[in-house]
Amino acid sequence: MSKRSHLHLTDLGCIACEELTDFGAGKEGWLAPDATTTILCALDAHSLAIANRYLILILGWSDPDEPRIKIRPELSPIEAEHITSIEWLVFEEIKVIAVGTSRGFLLLYSLRGDLIHTQMVYPGRILKLSVRGTKKDLTQEILSEEVCVVMPGVIARFNGIDVQSMLQRWFQETQSRFWDQKSKKDLEDIGNSYGRLPCQLWNVNKYGSCVDAAITGVMPPPLMELQSSQRYYCAVTIGDDAVISAFRLSEDRNRSLVGAILSKVVPATFSTIASFSKMIWRSEQTSNRKSEEKPQSFARASPLTCLKDHPRKGEKLTLSPSGTLAAITDSLGRILLLDTQALVVVRLWKGYRDANCFFVEMLVNRDAAGSSSSYYVPGKSDYCLCLAIHAPRKGIIEVWQMRTGPRLLTIQCAKGCRLLQPTYRFGSSLDSPYVPLEVFLLNGDSGQLSVLNRFLN
Repeated sequence: MSKRSHLHLTDLGCIACEELTDFGAGKEGWLAPDATTTILCALDAHSLAIANRYLILILGWSDPDEPRIKIRPELSPIEAEHITSIEWLVFEEIKVIAVGTSRGFLLLYSLRGDLIHTQMVYPGRILKLSVRGTKKDLTQEILSEEVCVVMPGVIARFNGIDVQSMLQRWFQETQSRFWDQKSKKDLEDIGNSYGRLPCQLWNVNKYGSCVDAAITGVMPPPLMELQSSQRYYCAVTIGDDAVISAFRLSEDRNRSLVGAILSKVVPATFSTIASFSKMIWRSEQTSNRKSEEKPQSFARASPLTCLKDHPRKGEKLTLSPSGTLAAITDSLGRILLLDTQALVVVRLWKGYRDANCFFVEMLVNRDAAGSSSSYYVPGKSDYCLCLAIHAPRKGIIEVWQMRTGPRLLTIQCAKGCRLLQPTYRFGSSLDSPYVPLEVFLLNGDSGQLSVLNRFLN
């Protein structure tokens, strides 16, 4: 399909197809962020995943003849379990779709729709799945890649190396099973054959339950633990009670004195109650139900600061590539730009209700050719960090230069549009030439997908 270029957007293709009717396509504004039935979207370089509460559709836009895949996860009908988040996990030769559910389960599916892995993260609703790379420490440029799971009051972190190792084992076994002509039922039974993925879990509900959160990167240890070999992370959360909260996350699971006492007293108390109950209500019947997977214990999360400003409520949070800036939208139509290292709001926009923000890297005031040489390829230092703001009530997209720069661009867009950004690709920090951070515009009414041009003159 040929690419059509507008002044600031380049059309890439169209996703319109009959399968989208299952998601409400055909109705005006069906993809709008404020739609009655929330549609989840996850974008990759050449694929788009769309999900409602019970169904996932994977489709491409570059080739109209590319097969479309439907995935129906096995969800619990008793507890009304449904899909709450989706995200791509993209490695060099492996690409899978990660699914979060309302019961706290993380599911990994192949592009064929086969279940690869299922794991209980923590009982509760998974609000968000995100993938990014952060520095391993404050001095080195080496990245530690991670998958972050956000739940109300809980943050979980999976190391990218562990996820990649498990997926490589799955990929190799799948190739060997292909030649053995295993049945689809055998392939579906793989879901728990690789064991539990190790993860770190933190309780961050000190200032109330959160609606969004992110691990911004590593941070210095506390003053009394300067010689500690542990790694500490900074996490920023937003919610109804506290617009912004920050925590220092430790890899150590050792808890405070109160936590240690509770960890000993509570299990003993429940054990005594259970034994006493069996003495009174003896039953010869045995339960055939499988025991629920026991959640792992929390690591230490120390509160750093919080901002309470009733009735303001935090709504959405997005991080810059380095994690040093965060854009936060609230219920009063404001956008706060937070310096995640100083934990200070450095900029504020007003009048953007229901806004959606993404950081983007653009070439500002540079010739599209790059330089006098036609073979010049822009590097990372040539790009300028900007913030793209989609204001659906105004029907516009604005691009602002960071941190305190002017508004560079305003684009009119249809009501049923959604701003998207491709997921982080594992190992992308080593890509050459450098691939900048981009944003895409999906028009739900027409099915047209466009990319925001990198050059601003």
